[in-house]
Amino acid sequence: MGISIGDKFPEGVKFEWAPIDTGDPTSCSMPQEYDASKEWKGKKVVLVSVPGAFTPGCQARHLPPYIGNIDSILQKGVDLVAVIASNDGWVMSAWGKVNGVKVGSNQPVHSTDSPAKSTAFQDSEKILFLSDTKTQYSKQIGWQAGMGERNGRWAMIIEKDGTISYAEKEQDPRQVTVSGAEAILSKL
Repeated sequence: MGISIGDKFPEGVKFEWAPIDTGDPTSCSMPQEYDASKEWKGKKVVLVSVPGAFTPGCQARHLPPYIGNIDSILQKGVDLVAVIASNDGWVMSAWGKVNGVKVGSNQPVHSTDSPAKSTAFQDSEKILFLSDTKTQYSKQIGWQAGMGERNGRWAMIIEKDGTISYAEKEQDPRQVTVSGAEAILSKL
């Protein structure tokens, strides 16, 4: 298993997503399905997987550099950064809020082609916090952390045509090297 540079991001990858609709981390919207394969068509995406929201390495060393460098990442042509973990949608939404993601920064808007069902996003979208409990993508590609059902610590760059141009997994899930914001910035 695994994923290799040059592979295409597969069809049918779905995550769970609780939109950030309030700044209060103790109050969350209802989780909904997020069809990444559909939503990311034609977009350049940095997909970051962490073992768990609020865990020491993820909270202290992995997520903050992505948030701190989000504008630099977007300036390199990235449309969005998506952070996934095996936590549920509510936990992921709360994690985003605690780390400063603001109300409205990733709110869905209706597109003209399918107003009732579309989850096209506003240009202000920067970073999404998604639960990998639907498709279990990290498990599908064999990139788990070796700590039960937790996701592994890894990152990939998905180009606008769906081609994966960078994909690296940490050999030690307690380290943040090849999956960190600095590594991603060097590959953009």
